[in-house]
Amino acid sequence: MTKENNQENNQAPKKKLTRRKFLLGTGAVVGGGLVLGYMALPNQNADIARRDKGNGRILSGWIRITPDNKISVIVPHAEMGQGTHTALPMMAADELDADWNLVSMEQAPGLPEFANEPLGEGFILGDSMPDILAPLINKSFYSIAKAMDLQITGGSTSVRFTGQYGMRVAGAAAREMLMEAAADQWSVSRSDLTTEKSFVHHKASGRSASYGSLAQAASEFDPNPTPKLKGKGDHTIVGTRIQRFDIPSKVDGSARYGIDAEVDGMLYAAIARVPVHGGQVTSVDDADALAMPGVVKVCNLGYAVAVVADKYWRAKTALDVVDIEFDGLGNEGLDTDRIFQKFASDLTTMDLEFDIEEGDVDAATGATVVEADYAVPYLAHACMEPMNCTAWVRDGQCDIWTGTQAALMARAAAATASGCDPDKVTVHNFMLGGGFGRRIHSENDYIRPAVEISKMVGAPVKTIWSREEDMRFDEYRPAMVSQFRAVLDDGGKPIAWRNRYSDKREPVEAPLIPYAIENQSIGYVVSQSHLKLGPWRSVDHSQHAFFTESFVDELAHAADADPLEYRLSLLADKPRVAHVLKTAADAAGWYAGVRDGRAMGLAVHESFGSIVAHVAELSVGGDGMVHVHRVASAVDCGEAINPDTIEAQIESAIIYGMTAACYGEITVENGQVVEGNFPDYEMVRLAEVPEIDVHIIESGAPLGGLGEPGLPPIAPAMTNALYTLTGMRVRKLPLKNYEFSASA
Repeated sequence: MTKENNQENNQAPKKKLTRRKFLLGTGAVVGGGLVLGYMALPNQNADIARRDKGNGRILSGWIRITPDNKISVIVPHAEMGQGTHTALPMMAADELDADWNLVSMEQAPGLPEFANEPLGEGFILGDSMPDILAPLINKSFYSIAKAMDLQITGGSTSVRFTGQYGMRVAGAAAREMLMEAAADQWSVSRSDLTTEKSFVHHKASGRSASYGSLAQAASEFDPNPTPKLKGKGDHTIVGTRIQRFDIPSKVDGSARYGIDAEVDGMLYAAIARVPVHGGQVTSVDDADALAMPGVVKVCNLGYAVAVVADKYWRAKTALDVVDIEFDGLGNEGLDTDRIFQKFASDLTTMDLEFDIEEGDVDAATGATVVEADYAVPYLAHACMEPMNCTAWVRDGQCDIWTGTQAALMARAAAATASGCDPDKVTVHNFMLGGGFGRRIHSENDYIRPAVEISKMVGAPVKTIWSREEDMRFDEYRPAMVSQFRAVLDDGGKPIAWRNRYSDKREPVEAPLIPYAIENQSIGYVVSQSHLKLGPWRSVDHSQHAFFTESFVDELAHAADADPLEYRLSLLADKPRVAHVLKTAADAAGWYAGVRDGRAMGLAVHESFGSIVAHVAELSVGGDGMVHVHRVASAVDCGEAINPDTIEAQIESAIIYGMTAACYGEITVENGQVVEGNFPDYEMVRLAEVPEIDVHIIESGAPLGGLGEPGLPPIAPAMTNALYTLTGMRVRKLPLKNYEFSASA
């Protein structure tokens, strides 16, 4: 029996949400507790949950309250160091008025019941959904999410979409249901009840009840799809510095990553792809390998060869003696120079598509014309944990053990590779030893070969990529060239901005600028090479922030203006951006010019709903090496969920972005990637990390992401400082390819 929500005549009407999200679904009793989440087919999914209530298994729902008053928040995102496994439970628990000491986290399994509908809703509708349509629209989005295997960690979406549109609403709806249950049991109005630290209280009678004791009764009530959310001043958990759930296990070594998976009877595989991306195996001589100790099988996958053995080292050693011949399909003659020449040529010969066309850039005339061409190389993700997957295909079913940013996509890939029905595929998802977009498009990468190898061998097999294999067969951040032309008036103000660049990925707004320039034309062609490409931390923002913030700095110097004041003069209609930039500059103690052998450079960029500005102070040593001493940062992500995580993410993004700016470069010779390990693809080490000072601005704007926005401004902040210091304008990264003169 389902009861209607107990809306009493004397109860204040519910306030409709302005930051839109619904809770689609129902409560389900599991093990005597309450399971609450959003489900497109509430009755069907509730039945699934109820069928398994004897063993307490959760098949659907994001919040579980058990009779002992403990709360589990089930998170449909992977943990790769970004703090999602803590931030999302914080948002749900805050709206629930839960005792944080009783809250735990569980990662959602890769099942369609956990398809993440708020991601699609957040991207497509944002704040525009009318409340009255919430149930109907969200059923549609859930169906779309299931069809698209949408359970992805990426795009800085976890908090701003799943958290805001899902977890907060789930927590608030669960709180209402618990209060309804207490009101029904005590025959009082819900409006006379309060909640605090996982208890419902009736002050007039002095009665109290734990959430756990009310959970089963609460499950009989329908959740409100538009519950009233707390105001900012009412938060008790959100906004506080809470220790992340994932940190203790990482410190004591108990954290488990995909590479740690163990299955009884497991074999090991080492894999080698065709050296030229996209090539095919033409022949394999495996006689010597098969004669080596422990070798079980040599597998020809067509696009790669793998050796399976009883130990990984034996598999890897045997792989080295396999004679593999291949066809590079005409790409054997490509090298880095030819690829970039193609990009530049295509910009002049291919038809342009446009991001923006405002005014008439060709008709604009002024005192000064500034032109510059920029370029960035391919970049690897360089995850500390190389790609790996353990697979077991048998009896019409398939299990995979791995770390993935897209569990449902991995499930679909495993189903295709194994020939099993998707319902017969189980994904055991682990922590990720680095992701940054690398572990999203896994269907044709490390999932597929692992499953195919297990199917060939007929046993569980752990396939591990060597570091060299991982580096040379990454899905790289695209290389790109970007050409600029600007016209300045007599006062040095830009009146025309033209930009042409060589590839278009995502997000679409990445090349747009915040500056007030009357005439703008930003266009692109799609020019690519044979290398596999994929999302890289902050995707196209990482390239375009370097391009645009470097070029606007060139305009400031051409106008003989302070780079900070020049930018601020163009941001009159962008007060949020201006405030972030000014905050970072003030924190750094901004100065133009050179002081004591040091110089500052700055940059600001908006991405994924957040605005970040960096001011980098650096010098050049007698050895010509760049030394970044300090980075002052300001970030406006609307609202701080966990300030400690915000600071950590900005610090992480700065270090990752410094690696790209200083060292990152994937090059090609004879169609093959040259770099194969960290001696070839250097990383910023601990001794090179600058002092980082992060300032959080709470503007009240809609929630923005944090995993990626800290990266884009760091490269231009550094190179802008280098220009002030050395007079050398860096228009092509990385910095390792330059010889800088020691600062005075």
